Amino acid sequence: MTRSFIRPARLAAIGVFALAGLIFWVSFNTAQGTNIRSDSSMLRLSDLIQERSRQNAELDRQAAGLRRQVDKLARRDDGSTRDQDRRLDDLEKRAGLKKLSGQGLTVTLDDAPSNATAKVPGLPDPEPNDLVIHQQDLQAVVNALWRGGAEGIEVMDQRLISTSAVRCVGNTLILQGRVYSPPYKVSAVGDREKLRTALDEAPAIRNYLEYVDAYGLGWKVEEHKAMTLPGYSGTVDLQQAEPVR
Repeated sequence: MTRSFIRPARLAAIGVFALAGLIFWVSFNTAQGTNIRSDSSMLRLSDLIQERSRQNAELDRQAAGLRRQVDKLARRDDGSTRDQDRRLDDLEKRAGLKKLSGQGLTVTLDDAPSNATAKVPGLPDPEPNDLVIHQQDLQAVVNALWRGGAEGIEVMDQRLISTSAVRCVGNTLILQGRVYSPPYKVSAVGDREKLRTALDEAPAIRNYLEYVDAYGLGWKVEEHKAMTLPGYSGTVDLQQAEPVR
């Protein structure tokens, strides 16, 4: 009686081919006859982010209204003196929770046209990253305005407070749960001359202005004799904190 055996090497080869066939089938089933490298999933993600941003903006407005009602009731029944109320108002104003009016200026930054070329003879053609606003550009403007004595700063339509973080992902700004696209506007209340001097003296901004001249990035500074910044309307609760020792 003859017995046949499958050698281990042949058995391993059969297993590899079987696994490869399974991978091809899963790939085909996932693609469902379409290009699995399609950008449609990224487009759906972008739409989702924009929708969530709109929802967050509406929730912020509702929360701000409720917070004003709560503050009004609390002050009516807390038994505080007028002097204590004035001190509280001053603290809230310094924290950015109250509207702020005064003279100031607005800085607008914008991407260059996607087909921009070098505007100065002898410069190389721009790379894609040379034509867009980066996080460090926005941070440079905000930091310069603080150094110039700004009493309050607003980025787009949101007031900055001590826990605010200006972050960019790709060519979009994410600020306090909401998403923005360029052009980006940064407004500050304060002495206009000191604010403009601080912008002119900031090394990071001087570097940015070189790209403005070279490739056409957007830059505009507008002065205002009178302007009003809204109070911050989001939560001020800290999510994480460590005691200072």
